[in-house]
Amino acid sequence: MNRRLLLTGAAAAASLQLAGCASPQIGDYAAEKPLLDLRRYFNGTLDAFGVFTDRSGRVVRRFTVEMRCRWEGEEGVLDEDFVYADGATQKRIWRLRHLGEGRYEGRADDVVGVAQGQVAGNAFRWGYTLALPVDGRVWEVQFDDWMYLMDDRVMLNKAVMSKFGIRLGEVTLSFVRRGA
Repeated sequence: MNRRLLLTGAAAAASLQLAGCASPQIGDYAAEKPLLDLRRYFNGTLDAFGVFTDRSGRVVRRFTVEMRCRWEGEEGVLDEDFVYADGATQKRIWRLRHLGEGRYEGRADDVVGVAQGQVAGNAFRWGYTLALPVDGRVWEVQFDDWMYLMDDRVMLNKAVMSKFGIRLGEVTLSFVRRGA
């Protein structure tokens, strides 16, 4: 009887541990406020401040981004200019499309295929594959990108970058809308 109780307890503990490891889903944020309207937030000029950390958590790259964003109906453009701490620059232009029911898709020159995203409550989850130049080669890396609206001006962003399911690092950003 004690052995059966011990096995039942161990199975319950393992189930709880596995449930704790389950990744968050966008629906988990449906009741969170303020409500994120992606088309409203990414409209106008924004500044972003970010870091890339490696697997150990060490900051390996710092950067700023100036974003000029506009929407015409269901189509949006996010024109991003990156400046890295070492002086390097980069440009990315996202072309977004609102698909209804909080769903979005996006394309950019260095994105492989189509990015897919969903808004719920104050959160936006965005998944895509990026063609990333590294030491003269191009790696296709996956991004699991989460954004959380804090208020009318500030949104926080945390993205996990992986390849073959192995976590390579994280990008952490804060977006600030100008003049909001």
